[in-house]
Amino acid sequence: MQIRKRLLLPFLALSCTLSFSAQAKDRVTILYDAFSDSKDVTKDWGFSALVEHGGKRILFDTGNNAATFEHNVKALGVDLSKLDFVVISHRHTDHTTGLKYLLSVNPNVLIYAPMESFGIFGGAAPSTLIKPVASLPDRMRYYDGKYPDKIPTGYPWPSGNFVLIDKLTEISPDIFIVFTISKTPGTIELRELSLVLRGPGGLSVIVGCSHPGIEEILRAATAIDPHVHFLCGGLHLVSTPETEIDQLVDSLKHKWKLEKVAPGHCTGEPAFLRLQKAFGDDYFYAGAGTRIEIP
Repeated sequence: MQIRKRLLLPFLALSCTLSFSAQAKDRVTILYDAFSDSKDVTKDWGFSALVEHGGKRILFDTGNNAATFEHNVKALGVDLSKLDFVVISHRHTDHTTGLKYLLSVNPNVLIYAPMESFGIFGGAAPSTLIKPVASLPDRMRYYDGKYPDKIPTGYPWPSGNFVLIDKLTEISPDIFIVFTISKTPGTIELRELSLVLRGPGGLSVIVGCSHPGIEEILRAATAIDPHVHFLCGGLHLVSTPETEIDQLVDSLKHKWKLEKVAPGHCTGEPAFLRLQKAFGDDYFYAGAGTRIEIP
């Protein structure tokens, strides 16, 4: 028995080492954006990223054009048939159009999307939307006056396996979806989902466009953990006055104490410049085709 134990222990140690080294790194691969230093991908306005965390593979958004999304996915060697789930940040077409290609290669994948009445991802509106007028003849009344409990919503992807989210939700151990609603003129009441990953160093937050405001999203995320150490994605500062950008950058650095940032998409060139100056070596380039290890 002692001999067998001595022979077995080195084997177990080797197995553990191989198993540990074979684990996929936590990282974000930018699949779609309008800037890149790679000749292999096509640049276009929109956003998509493959997020790998804790052994899970998560597609976050799908870009602005299905053919471009397909090209970039193939150029980067990403297999969309092997996903654990998908998160769509919001309804805008520069984040959703690639769903057509995604569903052609992975029709049953679970897709988390924001809950909206009469939204493009499905859902339903309450029958209280209708104000009954009993004196009207039945042919002038909705549903002949026999109203359903809910009014179902049609959507462009009838084969999609959508789960609609309207609150902070843990979808897998240490993987969360944060739900926020925009109060910004031009996108008022737009619902947006952000992906939040919890690790030993704090939270990593992946955002699509940050229409509700990045500070509002960070406030919602800190219900999970007060420390956000990594931020990646679109901050929607592309048309924001530079004085307001300066204030926000200062807030991200000193109030929120972010350690590392990887801005992209609608963040805007003035904000890229200011964030790079503020964060220095902790600013990660995040053009299409880039793979960023989650710190």
